[in-house]
Amino acid sequence: MTRVKGGTVSKTRRRKVLKEAKGYFGSKHRLYKTAQEQLFHSGAYAFRDRRQNKRNFRKLWITRINAACRKNEISYSKFMNGLSKAGIEINRKMLSEMAIDNPTAFAELVKISKDALNGKVPAKTTKTEAKKEVKKETKAEVKNETTKDYSKMTLAELKAEAKEQGVKGYSTMKKDELIASLR
Repeated sequence: MTRVKGGTVSKTRRRKVLKEAKGYFGSKHRLYKTAQEQLFHSGAYAFRDRRQNKRNFRKLWITRINAACRKNEISYSKFMNGLSKAGIEINRKMLSEMAIDNPTAFAELVKISKDALNGKVPAKTTKTEAKKEVKKETKAEVKNETTKDYSKMTLAELKAEAKEQGVKGYSTMKKDELIASLR
């Protein structure tokens, strides 16, 4: 029986491994055996770190919320306890974004939280009503900031703005038509 070396198949497999290991240091991108070993480790690290990334972001959000709470003279744990007593369920990501972008709405939440800790929760306030209240406040602030200069915006930005405002037929409009319809 003849000997089969599997030349092209083996070569392409090795090339694929070396291509994946392209940016690695030293022999890890040059030699097949070490490159393959490093790829196994890289895959394990990637799998592990996809989970760790979620933990790291949660830590970051909590740190940001805590900093904003300290500015409003309350600790993070008391703030979160007050929110749960008030029946407000907002995730930490949204709270941290609110603390950065909209400090006044965040201060309102702190006030609600402090009231809930003191036992002054209104009987009518439910989770959905509290969310609607916060949304109304943020929408009111957004309306105050609507003095945008549309002439400096790109066509893509104008189309996105028109989509948000519910302008019909915005996709076929030209830039001046979009500006006129947005005003």
